[in-house]
Amino acid sequence: VLEYNGTKLPQSLSIARFLAKQFQLAGKDNFEQAKVDAVVDTISDAIAKYVSARWPSDETKKEELMKKFFADELPKHLQNLEVLCKFYGNGGPFFVGNHLTWADLLFYDLGETFLETNENCLNSYPWLKQNVQEVAKQPKIAEYLKNRPKTDL
Repeated sequence: VLEYNGTKLPQSLSIARFLAKQFQLAGKDNFEQAKVDAVVDTISDAIAKYVSARWPSDETKKEELMKKFFADELPKHLQNLEVLCKFYGNGGPFFVGNHLTWADLLFYDLGETFLETNENCLNSYPWLKQNVQEVAKQPKIAEYLKNRPKTDL
């Protein structure tokens, strides 16, 4: 929950979208913002599938679901993201335009999680792999990553 001017705002994506607008990471105009939202929605679809595979209480079921996720589900979502980057990325390393948006940050976070679980999951998606690397090279992000404490998901 984020409190802003005395009012509480729930929901992680609503908070992220609000903060992205506050810090000029939402897109430069309304149409860019819609493109960013399309990328974020595609990433959110992948997150939803990952969450349902990652947290069953039965370890055998979890292992089976995670294998299925990385073999069947994730490739579909990553292919969709590669298509969107070609439509919206103007040939650069970011999802929309030639600048960092919160879609890139969200994918970085998700990519990092996926890579911890399956280090080869982005190998067939060179643009997405480059996006993760490019986000990590941003000066303030690189500084944060260098100093952040290690936590479990």
